[in-house]
Amino acid sequence: MDYFDDEPLESETKDETETAPTLQNSDDTLYCEAEAPASVEKEKTTRENSETDLEIEDTEKFLTIGQKELYLEACKLVGVVPASYFIQNMEESCMNLNHYGLGPKGTKAIAITLVSNTTILKLELEDNSIMEEGVLSLMEMLHENYYLQELNMSDNDLGLEGARIISDFLQENNSSLWKLKLSGNNFKEESAALLCQALSSNYRIRSLNLSHNQFSDVGGEHLGQMLALNVGLQSLNLSWNHFHIRAAVALCNGLRCCSPPLESNVTLKKLDVSMNGFGNEGALALGDVLRLNSCLVYIDISRNGITNEGASRISKGLEVNESLQVLKLFLNPMSMEGAVFLIMSIKRNPKSRMEELDISNYTDQQKIPAVEFFKSLNPSGSMIMPVGDFRKAMIQQNKVPINRYQVRELLKKLGEKKGMVDFSSLI
Repeated sequence: MDYFDDEPLESETKDETETAPTLQNSDDTLYCEAEAPASVEKEKTTRENSETDLEIEDTEKFLTIGQKELYLEACKLVGVVPASYFIQNMEESCMNLNHYGLGPKGTKAIAITLVSNTTILKLELEDNSIMEEGVLSLMEMLHENYYLQELNMSDNDLGLEGARIISDFLQENNSSLWKLKLSGNNFKEESAALLCQALSSNYRIRSLNLSHNQFSDVGGEHLGQMLALNVGLQSLNLSWNHFHIRAAVALCNGLRCCSPPLESNVTLKKLDVSMNGFGNEGALALGDVLRLNSCLVYIDISRNGITNEGASRISKGLEVNESLQVLKLFLNPMSMEGAVFLIMSIKRNPKSRMEELDISNYTDQQKIPAVEFFKSLNPSGSMIMPVGDFRKAMIQQNKVPINRYQVRELLKKLGEKKGMVDFSSLI
């Protein structure tokens, strides 16, 4: 299940419900109220008297012709060949133009058409070389279009100027856009500063993907400060960046604000920071956050160089956390000892809501679940066996690398009684 492609989560507060566009979930589409908020209508009216880059000389003509004719005229105006797929699907709620090579002018023609479109709710423009001109056209279109709710501009190498244009738009808080994908756009530290400045006061964007960019520790610090102030984000994907200890601590400090008495001011529920470099120090910061945070339900910290030491630190937070449902830690260099730290901490927490714990560094590679692994140690398949037999079986098995000291520690964690070890508690 892709937690970052879910429908928007319900608003957490009354104020948020009043300010955000009314949304109604369905399997395939999202419906947005046709009426724009009064405040937005006022802003729109003040702009109608000024010229924008998307205005066309014969305005009355473009308001009266159909969408197909409008698009063809727009293509003629900017000098590009029309995209047949766009023409054939402009009545659908989802428009997928990924990898179409639109370029900035082709994107502008699409934007001109979408100014008056009331059908398309989701627009995919990944890998189209849209550049700054294309981004500017899209942002100007969103000033007029109050139906588009999801926009994907990933892999367009937008860079600093693209980040500046997007940030200017986000600061205005006057569109129905709630989901924004900006993965793989060569955003660096200055871009992080601009985007975070805008997101600190933006309450409409609920789902944001900034994965596969060039953010390092300074960018992480900007993002941490933003998280402490933002009251709209529910899902944030920061995977495949260059975060290390400083960034990890900064991000976790931002999430601390989700604890009382500021719980109602922060809404982040899903965080993906996989494929970074948090290490054990970052795991310590995350463990501290889990002790305080009551909002997060999903965390992916896979492949972050977290060892048994880091797993132990995270487990301290899991012992008291009451909200987290999914924790992904796969491809971290943990042994069985680290896995047991995590499993037992959840078992000790009667209020834990954990539904999925992914610690597959060794078990998935061997195609065997942890419980099945333990059962395989006993010829009878029982979950109870003599300590001596268990110790011998653990040393002789070749599925999980473990030494005698680690076996001894594992026995302590499992709580041997009367010469027997019972690992049924791991179920």
